[in-house]
Amino acid sequence: MSVQILLGCALLMTGAAPARPSTSALGGLYNAAVMSEGRQRTTAEEALADELLRTGFPVAASVYYTRVVRAGEGTERPLDAVEGLVRAQQQVQDEYLVPSLLAAEQKDSWSRLSPEVFARVSLLIAMVEHRKGLLDAARARLITVSPGSAVFAKAQYLLGVVLADARLPGGAQADAAQAAFSRVTALKDVHQEDLQNTRGLAQLGMARVHYAQGRYDAATAAYDAVPRFSRYWDEALFENGYARFRQGDLGGALGSLESLHAPQFEGSFLPESFILKGTIYFFSCLYEESKSSLDAFDQRYAPMMEQLKPWATEERDLMSYYRVVADKDSTAIARPVLLWIRSNERMLGLVRMLEETGKEQARLKTAEGVSGTGAESGLLADLAQTEGTLTQVAGQLARNRMVEAYRDLRDFSGRAEIIKFETTKADKELVESGVDQRALLAHQRVYRPRMPGSDWTYWKFQREYWIDEIGYYQYTLKNGCPYRDKK
Repeated sequence: MSVQILLGCALLMTGAAPARPSTSALGGLYNAAVMSEGRQRTTAEEALADELLRTGFPVAASVYYTRVVRAGEGTERPLDAVEGLVRAQQQVQDEYLVPSLLAAEQKDSWSRLSPEVFARVSLLIAMVEHRKGLLDAARARLITVSPGSAVFAKAQYLLGVVLADARLPGGAQADAAQAAFSRVTALKDVHQEDLQNTRGLAQLGMARVHYAQGRYDAATAAYDAVPRFSRYWDEALFENGYARFRQGDLGGALGSLESLHAPQFEGSFLPESFILKGTIYFFSCLYEESKSSLDAFDQRYAPMMEQLKPWATEERDLMSYYRVVADKDSTAIARPVLLWIRSNERMLGLVRMLEETGKEQARLKTAEGVSGTGAESGLLADLAQTEGTLTQVAGQLARNRMVEAYRDLRDFSGRAEIIKFETTKADKELVESGVDQRALLAHQRVYRPRMPGSDWTYWKFQREYWIDEIGYYQYTLKNGCPYRDKK
């Protein structure tokens, strides 16, 4: 066997920071909010929330907008409070507190919100419904988001995920899901929010739907279209390994996995890639190579599993889980596991919220018209309560991810042992049958892989991982199976 490589032929903005808005009015507005009662209090809280948002305190603003929204239709300007809450959410990208509140408090009258705000509200509520498994409700809500909205791409991506879900009443709708994903990948509108990452997710979604349908060649093409070194490229490489394996392209599958095992992906948490690698070698009766891959899995991931075990099996307070994940220099858990936990979209959102909460607490202590007053202590208490809630949620999510990682490693370890047993058994049977596998392999020749086009160049792989070569590896395999046609 040999490894081949197939090679296919920032904008910085500078400028002065804008001056901070004056916070001198916050003290008086806070006093009015706490001293008023009934409808007047709600009106004062909304005014305080508006000023907090204007002066750069979106987390604190969301606390008071939340109170106004919960007060309901009895407020003076109920839709204004919803709009303010959505603006605050947009600034900190909160994917927990505000979406949960909107889902719990939703009103028919919200349809009178401005089109853009209503689109954002629909997306945020649909995210909650999707997490709860209310797929029909999420679908109905997502189709109302118009192409003119800045969150159209995100809504279409989530719609594709919902439509591709086998739990959807009536079953998955693969063609409709692909159509939704295609609408995202075709978008070029610079006004779309986070379009680059959303397009990458949609490209992955297209590939996964093809794979679920058994269209492995189409899945491979879709995985190959995920941009190199983009945020989701490692997932695409790994899943493409399975797609190539299922269509019989064992050399291509090993090439995808070789990229994942390059030093540049040292921080990735992809234990199943070693199991797949061992399985591919097993199907080619290359038993020594299969054992080596599974031994590499044990060497890399067995210590991680032992490190995770107490965190996954013992009861600990949720704060300790969050501290481990938040500490960038933590050694309590292996770095690949920590990076995997931190990369979760909800975890990223919670960490952003907590960081913003900390910044707002620090600013309030020196803010003009707030520092040293009752407004300071009151607003700090509100932020501390929000911080406590977010920390508990983040801690629970961190624990869930640790448990998931531990269970996955335990399951993969069991699968590795099964493959090792089958490999030893098959190797023994080969020897007992009198087959000289070395001679069988010696008579086979290894050819260069097919070149995709005239603008491609061939280089023999020599265990050096050059950054412009990663992603283009292609194995050519001999077949050690005496009674099986060469793949």
